Amino acid sequence: MDPTRLHPEIQFQFARSGGKGGQNVNKVATKAELYFNITDSALLTDEEKALLLDKLASKLTTEGVLVLYHQTERTQLSNREKVLKKFDALIRKAFEKPKPRRATKPTKASREERHAEKKRRGEVKEGRRKVDF
Repeated sequence: MDPTRLHPEIQFQFARSGGKGGQNVNKVATKAELYFNITDSALLTDEEKALLLDKLASKLTTEGVLVLYHQTERTQLSNREKVLKKFDALIRKAFEKPKPRRATKPTKASREERHAEKKRRGEVKEGRRKVDF
């Protein structure tokens, strides 16, 4: 993704980060914050918006704005690229369809093993009973 050519719906803000940076850490705003308003997006259909609002609920503000940040790198550009990669991966993962589960039957060996274990358990419990002389 080319960070110089972004969609206008993605906004960035930069702030001072707590990451490494030496003498510059207190005067250079390198922390990159990405904002994407899901509810007002013209790119997404209503179904896609509903899906994202549901799956990414923990990362959204009350207005439905997705907020991501990255601050470990020393430069604004590096942090911006990293937060864009994070955004891309998050959106792709949210739209992935889960693989459907195929119902299977237990094998004959597993059924027999289960019955044998039940039999052993029963014998152990039977051994705990009081003996009648």
